[in-house]
Amino acid sequence: MKKGTYQPHRKPRKRKIGFLARSSSATGRAVLRARRRKGRKCLTTA
Repeated sequence: MKKGTYQPHRKPRKRKIGFLARSSSATGRAVLRARRRKGRKCLTTA
């Protein structure tokens, strides 16, 4: 039987879409700003 397509790993996910990754680019900071403005409890996942 074949493996599923999604094989999650915490470290690469955090590096890609974690808080520090978001903070490091202008567009990522815009995402954080928008999520704060919307009142999200969690700004980033992972």
